[in-house]
Amino acid sequence: MFPATRLALDALPLGQPHLITEVTAPALAPDWERWLEELGFIPGETVSLLARGFPGGDPLVVRVGMSTFALRQAEAACVRVRAAT
Repeated sequence: MFPATRLALDALPLGQPHLITEVTAPALAPDWERWLEELGFIPGETVSLLARGFPGGDPLVVRVGMSTFALRQAEAACVRVRAAT
């Protein structure tokens, strides 16, 4: 059996549910990890990418649990996911 592919939230196709596996912040913005977790981006939670801003794809519209947020691509890249089964 192969390990599940892990992607960053900002790279997901639209509308497909995924499970959060981890949240890690970049070294230049260490507070993002706690902030994202406070919003509900925690391992095991279901997340979907709903829309991309136009033009340029920023911000992203993301649903986590029953809440919907706009995240910058850099913030969404901190959230790692795997396909929901």
